[in-house]
Amino acid sequence: MVSSGAAGRVRKHPEERRAEILDEAARLALAEGLERITLRAVAAGLGVRPGLISHYFPAAEDLVVAAFARAADGERAAILGSTGSGDPLGRMARFIARIERGYGDELACLWLNARHLARFLPGLADALERQEARDRDRMVALIEAGNAAGDFHAPDPLAACVRIFMAADGYGVYVNNPEPFDVDAYTHFVADVAEWALGVAPGVLRSRAVDMPEVDVVS
Repeated sequence: MVSSGAAGRVRKHPEERRAEILDEAARLALAEGLERITLRAVAAGLGVRPGLISHYFPAAEDLVVAAFARAADGERAAILGSTGSGDPLGRMARFIARIERGYGDELACLWLNARHLARFLPGLADALERQEARDRDRMVALIEAGNAAGDFHAPDPLAACVRIFMAADGYGVYVNNPEPFDVDAYTHFVADVAEWALGVAPGVLRSRAVDMPEVDVVS
């Protein structure tokens, strides 16, 4: 007779199991912080033994680094939107609206967390560099598309990209405040910097971001 415990165990393909582990670790990273990613915590979330997690990630640091990359890839893609979908001005306005409406808060927390821990985890520092390069490539491509369409007037797309991301990072510094920081100069800071960096008339991106339908923000 086969025991109920044996019958309940499901053998998964290694790639499927690894993806499952990374998804749970990424969820923990966004919800509770990178420090909360342990073999035991991930195992508990999946309802498996810690030994299974260590089979795929013998070193806890490797799991933390991989979880950061997984979470950052997914969250930043959601904030920046799909490459090539929609007009460049609309895509930039959606990016700004997502930040202003708080859809980037978990990502901001994650990056603050990762930048702190990267001082002690070289692998995480390398992952940060790779992620930043991907983000720059995506944003520069958007700016170049906007230049070609006549929406933007940014002679140096990389410089404009860096300024916009620095504005987004500065906005995210306040994400851990216990009380909302409801000041106009802060709320629309990313829009104001983006207009300046992209050579867009003042108020254009700010107003489009404010008027962006909710469905366009979360899609």
